[in-house]
Amino acid sequence: MPLRRVFLIFLFGGSGALSRYWLSGLVHKILGHNFPYGTYLVNIFGCFLFGLIFQLAEQNLLISPEMRIVILTGFMGAFTTFSSFIFECAQLFRDGQFVLGLLNLFGEITCGLFCLYFGYSLAKLI
Repeated sequence: MPLRRVFLIFLFGGSGALSRYWLSGLVHKILGHNFPYGTYLVNIFGCFLFGLIFQLAEQNLLISPEMRIVILTGFMGAFTTFSSFIFECAQLFRDGQFVLGLLNLFGEITCGLFCLYFGYSLAKLI
């Protein structure tokens, strides 16, 4: 991987992480903390941005294939991995792989919740 691409992913990743932090914090200040509004908004907005950026790159309108990798991996990867998860599920459905799409969708959520609980439980034992 060229050093330039690595540096750009690093730079865009930092920008994505800071954008998530600032946007989520702003939303929580406005709407309160009784529901994870900030995370919800970031994830939904991230899905929109991921689709927009991917399609613009696919059509070669505004974004080169290299910048697509940098933006989607760096910025979007740090902004929200939820958008990648949703995109990958949608790709499986689009390709007619409905069983794999459903396995991915429900599997990641179910296993994620289980592993979170398992991590909590393990930490209590330590």
